[in-house]
Amino acid sequence: VDVLIFYLILRALDTIEDDMTAFDSNKTKIAHLAAFKDTALTDPNWTMDGVGEADERRLLQEFNKCHSVYADLKPQSQEVIADITNRMAAGMAEYVGKDLGQGTKDIPAYNRYCHFVAGLVGEGLSRLFAVSGLEGSFMEKELHLSDQMGLFLQKTNIIRDYLEDYVDKRAFWPQSVWKKHSVTGDLGYFANAEDDDVTKTKSLHCINELVTDALELVPDCLAYLSKLQCSEVFRFCAIPQVMAIATLDKLYHNSDVFTGVVKIRKGLSCKLINDTNDMTGVHATFYGFAYSISQKAQKAKNEGHVDPSYEQTMKMCEVIFKLTKSNYDTRKKSKSLNLQLFVGGSFGLFFGNRILAVGSLGLLCITNFMKMTGLVTNTNMLKPSRVL
Repeated sequence: VDVLIFYLILRALDTIEDDMTAFDSNKTKIAHLAAFKDTALTDPNWTMDGVGEADERRLLQEFNKCHSVYADLKPQSQEVIADITNRMAAGMAEYVGKDLGQGTKDIPAYNRYCHFVAGLVGEGLSRLFAVSGLEGSFMEKELHLSDQMGLFLQKTNIIRDYLEDYVDKRAFWPQSVWKKHSVTGDLGYFANAEDDDVTKTKSLHCINELVTDALELVPDCLAYLSKLQCSEVFRFCAIPQVMAIATLDKLYHNSDVFTGVVKIRKGLSCKLINDTNDMTGVHATFYGFAYSISQKAQKAKNEGHVDPSYEQTMKMCEVIFKLTKSNYDTRKKSKSLNLQLFVGGSFGLFFGNRILAVGSLGLLCITNFMKMTGLVTNTNMLKPSRVL
């Protein structure tokens, strides 16, 4: 419940920040953002009308219902939510009056924005996990790793949403990166990536550099996940991370980013969800997508594509390989054994060999059952929550 209310409160705050027509001036919007904690989280009858659309508008119209649940949370949870909400509101207010038609100024400004809208969410979640008893109290102190987790997700979304953000005149690609590649000095230059080979090449240079910048956050993300002890919390945190690395693989060296929204397939999303149960699965996933990115980079180089960020891209992929290869190999061997047993059982059924069929399929079932029940050595140290 704590996390649910945390999400709804921040969604309400984000709705106020995102609405570009409901307020008569930026000054008015900033005033509402600044007062949000002391109004929405203090007054049980506070609501707001005429802001946002669809469900988000309804959330603000019926915010008093959200407040009633918030008021029943333990004081420690209320304190965390109020603190993060207030700091996020201040960060959002900082960017309300800024002209973001051409993105953020540089990497520090890019990181600062991501911190306010996503890094603080990571910090808040870590603190809520701790005060709720789902994770150890030490998680409250993992502020840096929590922030990096949020930045990894936010940067992935910002890279993916280039065209939508540019059209809305609220872009976040750092000028210190994209201006190195834009011949015209305009962020919209990349929207014409298919017009000629030079534009396409420079567009790919730009997106590859931004993807590489995001990859530098991976070691901290993996370090954070390795500290989690509750299986439910682990999956809650890990699934968005594996989706992000899969998306970065899709974005890398892909000019489709400049003409629409690039998304991973739903089938792949389902597979990632099913495979994300422990650090072995997470490491195997990160290794696989880092390998895919490195292969794309190497292929482009072999084809004569001179990418300025190639060396850094390969360096970050190597870092990810070193962190994840052991678990990747373990998962690969496990899948290979399961496949062999399944094929053996299928052949046995097809050719009427009962011994082969029963032996192979029986061993397959027994092996996986023993893994699930912990009767064999298991590297998964996660435990189900006693709180949920």
